Amino acid sequence: IDYFPIQLNFDVCKNLTLSTFYEYLYEQMREEIEAVFQGRGCVPSEALRGFLEGTTLTNHLSMMTFFKRFARFLDAEYGGQQVVLVIDEFDGIPQVALSDFLHTLRHIYIAGKPRCPHSVGIIGVKSIAQLNYDRSISPFNIQDEFHLPNFTLEQVQELLGQYTGEVGQAFVPEVIAAIHKQTAGQPVLVNRFAQILTEELDIPKSEPITMVHFSKAHAQLLHERNTNIEHLTTNIRKNPRFESVLMRIMARDEGVDFNMDDDIINELAMYGVIKRARDGMCEILNPIYLYRIMRTFKPTLNGLEHQYLPGGADEEFLNYITPTEQIDMGALLDNFQDFIARAGFKILQVPDTPQESVGRHLLLAYLDQFVKSIGGFMHIEVQTGRGRMDIIIIHNQQKYIVETKIWRGTSRYQAGKKQLAAYLRAEGVTEGYYIVFDHREKPEPRVETETIEDLTIRSYVIPVMQELPSKVQSASGMQ
Repeated sequence: IDYFPIQLNFDVCKNLTLSTFYEYLYEQMREEIEAVFQGRGCVPSEALRGFLEGTTLTNHLSMMTFFKRFARFLDAEYGGQQVVLVIDEFDGIPQVALSDFLHTLRHIYIAGKPRCPHSVGIIGVKSIAQLNYDRSISPFNIQDEFHLPNFTLEQVQELLGQYTGEVGQAFVPEVIAAIHKQTAGQPVLVNRFAQILTEELDIPKSEPITMVHFSKAHAQLLHERNTNIEHLTTNIRKNPRFESVLMRIMARDEGVDFNMDDDIINELAMYGVIKRARDGMCEILNPIYLYRIMRTFKPTLNGLEHQYLPGGADEEFLNYITPTEQIDMGALLDNFQDFIARAGFKILQVPDTPQESVGRHLLLAYLDQFVKSIGGFMHIEVQTGRGRMDIIIIHNQQKYIVETKIWRGTSRYQAGKKQLAAYLRAEGVTEGYYIVFDHREKPEPRVETETIEDLTIRSYVIPVMQELPSKVQSASGMQ
């Protein structure tokens, strides 16, 4: 059997009127039909060209008539090829067109053979059950509905191995593992990583692709706009409740239950933002998404930038670079602690930021400003421990690791140090920094440096004010 594929995309259709939607639908179909003939090295017959030029779609009935007549041309002139319709971004179909569109496809299906289209593939983030159509009857026969999983590490190795086999340029094993770790196998991100590394960085084909190259590609991917990231940022802004749920997932050791009966959890999972962790709790899909989520909800200006440094000038950040071109992380984080104290109640005025997240937001903004000043690179790692987020700074090919948490008691505070020590050892780093934000009414600030398993860990417990002083005093006076 020969098939005649027609690929459509509804990503820009959501707000179209009914007539404009069908006009755009036909433009796409005609272009695809002509592209199929061109790809096969031939042209449509004069009769078929006349039919295509004289056709106008205005509604679902004219669409059904078009498919019947198009099938006759294919049968008479090209041996009865089967039309396969593949519709990407189906969620973008205008609501006013949805029900009749689906009912028409169903009508074509039950009318019996020969049918045109012979088969329809619908691709979108929503399942058929989630589409808002008339539930009185099934819209059409669903042969199969399936979820496309992310790549495993082995599949990423195989994919990049195919490139090496064709071109001869190898990826060092650490790069392949890092790509999978940062993307969790998300296909678009994996392929974008590969595209940057093999096409855009101008790496000589005679040289292997190393972790130095990976860092450059990673930095580009973390900050660029691409279709996948635009979908992510658009989707997480659709509901104001998404931000608070995502921040809780990132902040809380105890986690958030992955309950698909909860509309918010279900939607975030449907959009591919979160997944079910092994213990049944919610987990952000990958570190790249986590970084972009933090940036999406981070205020462009928090109003405290001028207080980052005692003198107020960004040039002062250069004072935290030692004569040997290393970062004096201890002094840099000491100043961050002082900055939080200097800012005082003003941190409560940081716009559009949940209180539980304000400390992390300010730390990320502070370190981001520092990294830009020195020409370094910063990204986020997500570790197994829930509520734990590691900030990685790379400068002069040296790695600095800062782990952040929110205070959840002494035992968890101490356990966090051991987690950090294990991570430092795995990364081959001898010093690490541990920042815990204390939101209690009576916080206990501390700074301590200790040696754990021959590794140096400097820990900070930083109070984060929760109420204006006047409110606290008023509450005390009423007691």
